[in-house]
Amino acid sequence: MDQDASGWKTLLTRANQLVRSATHPAAQLPVEGHLPGFDGATGWLNSPPLTAADLDGRVVLVDFWTYTCINWLRTLPYVRAWADKYKDHGLVLIGVHTPEFDFEHDLDNIRQEVKDLGVDYPVATDNDYAIWTAFSNHYWPALYFVDAQGQIRHHRFGEGDYEMSEMILQQLLTEAGSSATDQELTSVDPRGVEAAADWDSLRSPENYLGYERTDNFVSPNGAILDTSYAYTAPPRLGPNHWALSGDWTVTQQAIVLNQAGGRILYRFHARDLHLVMAPTTPGGPIRFRVQIDSQPPGAAHGTDVDDQGNGTLTDPRLYQLIRQPGPVSDHTFEITFLDPGVQAYAFTFG
Repeated sequence: MDQDASGWKTLLTRANQLVRSATHPAAQLPVEGHLPGFDGATGWLNSPPLTAADLDGRVVLVDFWTYTCINWLRTLPYVRAWADKYKDHGLVLIGVHTPEFDFEHDLDNIRQEVKDLGVDYPVATDNDYAIWTAFSNHYWPALYFVDAQGQIRHHRFGEGDYEMSEMILQQLLTEAGSSATDQELTSVDPRGVEAAADWDSLRSPENYLGYERTDNFVSPNGAILDTSYAYTAPPRLGPNHWALSGDWTVTQQAIVLNQAGGRILYRFHARDLHLVMAPTTPGGPIRFRVQIDSQPPGAAHGTDVDDQGNGTLTDPRLYQLIRQPGPVSDHTFEITFLDPGVQAYAFTFG
């Protein structure tokens, strides 16, 4: 191709991009504020510290997360794909890890999860909630879309709306002068805990187990706070009710098992059941066995147990214990710990 023809092709391509930009669904984006920066970060992974000045002229996507959050985990395939697709076209993706549970403050734990989850973009650790506060953020996950002038042009709280989010990134990159972005949207194939929830069948809400925020605890005599106590479970559980059996201590954030053989029972209605757990001694291991309606889960086992319901707790994280393959209905979940020393924090469903 001669130089004149090449020049005309470049010009026409750019003109076509501008026309599409003007009619793009994300074309009219108000200014919501300015990027406050990351001065409050308590550490950085995958990058040296980044300042607002370092990001001048770049489109920035800020992603607030904490690694046990199932809602964030289900957005991760898209965020990871956008970071990879647009990194050479002017996009900087920054994950801000603001912890929910005590063990999520540990930098070694965060570093391990960053590796295991394939998070290879810059991560600012926000243990003091300084960045969270600077953004006036209140949610995991939360996305903030920042243009090349450092202006926040859009935000998205929670899961979903992935197509619009990517179109907004394309729009901001086009505004910034990127000539390599097209209108094709990213296709992902989420697996395991990253797969989208079965929203039509989901009738069990997230529930914490520590006394600060729990609901529907029905062991006789209720919770005995911050004290070792031998709990029993009632013969039946109502929908979304839960109970303990064995020697447990109920603390503000979690329940802690004092002797082997302790059980947690939960009546749920969802395709997936997850439990956030941590060993009291780093590395555990703590063996456990899962049943559904008093039987091994079989084909309904999650990624962290086998078809007989056997699993091992080693790392402090979210564990997927049930994923039902067929029609979803009410079931009683039961987990028995064969070793003491587990801290259980929250049930989530999908």
